[in-house]
Amino acid sequence: MIEKKVPSVWFSFVPLAVLIGMLVCVITAFGSDALAGGSQIALLVASAVCVILGFLQKTMKWEDFEHAVNENVSGVAQAILILLLIGAVGGSWMVSGIVPTMIYYGMHVIDPNWFLVSSCVICALVSVMTGSSWTTIATIGIALLGIGKAQGFSEGWIAGAIISGAYFGDKISPMSETTVLASSTTRTPLFTHIRYMMYSTIPAFVTGLVVFTIAGLIFTPSSEQTMETFSTGLKTVFNLSPWLMLVPLITAMMIAKRLPAVVILFCATLMACFAAIFLQTDLVDKIAGGDSVTLMNRFRGVMILVYGSTGLETGVPELNELVATRGMAGMMSTVWLIFCAMIFGASMSASGMIESIMRMFIRLAHNAFSLVGSTVGVGLFMNIVCADQYLSLILTGNMFRDVYKRMGYESRLLSRTTEDAVTVTSVLIPWNSCGMTQSMVLGVSTLVYLPFCFFNYLSPCFSLLIAALGYKIKRRHCEEKLS
Repeated sequence: MIEKKVPSVWFSFVPLAVLIGMLVCVITAFGSDALAGGSQIALLVASAVCVILGFLQKTMKWEDFEHAVNENVSGVAQAILILLLIGAVGGSWMVSGIVPTMIYYGMHVIDPNWFLVSSCVICALVSVMTGSSWTTIATIGIALLGIGKAQGFSEGWIAGAIISGAYFGDKISPMSETTVLASSTTRTPLFTHIRYMMYSTIPAFVTGLVVFTIAGLIFTPSSEQTMETFSTGLKTVFNLSPWLMLVPLITAMMIAKRLPAVVILFCATLMACFAAIFLQTDLVDKIAGGDSVTLMNRFRGVMILVYGSTGLETGVPELNELVATRGMAGMMSTVWLIFCAMIFGASMSASGMIESIMRMFIRLAHNAFSLVGSTVGVGLFMNIVCADQYLSLILTGNMFRDVYKRMGYESRLLSRTTEDAVTVTSVLIPWNSCGMTQSMVLGVSTLVYLPFCFFNYLSPCFSLLIAALGYKIKRRHCEEKLS
């Protein structure tokens, strides 16, 4: 077999430099609207540069590029379906009054001084049960965002607490796809992988909880009048009823039964639509438009609240923004961005540039710390270039599996480091599928919540610290003893 020719390392960094330069220009020019089209074009331009350089270096053929695009796009098909259903859940749960009811009661139950740490813990527990950070953020996360805004917290702090908790639960849940993927790719038993992750995951999570607790205790909450204004606005527009909480309850039961995420989200949307018809009849008729109140007109209203955008007047400008929905159509710019990101990843892969850069990281590994550091570096690089955590997990795990084995380190070290570097940091990258999704669902820019996602960027830091200290870093002949 003839080894495929790969370009030089510095040559391979050219498309990445073009992408970063283009994104800086796009963000400067468009600001918060950077994801509306400018970022997509930047990814396509960087892809074109990569393809041209690959042809000039004779490291790829057009057929290689087409095959890589097909592989990458097909790999995110399920994620796109889930993303569209999340848009449907967001629209239906808001207009049906489910989220407003949760916000209304939550404002009166959760103490503002303990809100941030409570939000983090609640999202962690829900995410452990669901095994999905996406589902957690799209349901309970949206309600907590509304409660936090009513209490006067900034969007960055609220989103940071929600995302930190959701990704902690996702990371340690045996039902999480990323957890299973990381363990299977590195050939590590699932629960061995989960137990070994605790050495870096628990300190990172506890540190985040401490920060959120301190921030909450020094926070000056909104006045009672402000929260009363929010409550009045919600009661004026929505028919708030405890019966609406049956929908989240049944959704939780489906989660406990470990049904697929697509099934859970679809059923949650369907239940919310029926709730909207019976409890928010006036809102459905208003969304549908028209003068006549007919069955077909009501059907039109339900369809619009699922796929389209809605704007409801509450008398409070801040609350109007909170209860506005985008539906499935609002997710299309994110879907567009995912496709463009997958094309860029495909061009980097087909041209051999990813392999060239990864070889550089591998050559830097000489001991436990440098090996873990190289894995973290590759994982972050994969998240930036491939823009998909699943693909990044697979590539990082496969690339280093033989290296860890050859150097005599246990596979669980690789599986833990891969999760610390890939799973939790994917949400911090604006053009990664995770960063795009959570930014769109919460309505908070990735760069706004990034500084407050303490768990997400502390996880790889603790992974590096533990490797530097040599704590529980054992050679393969001791692996059985540690089990």
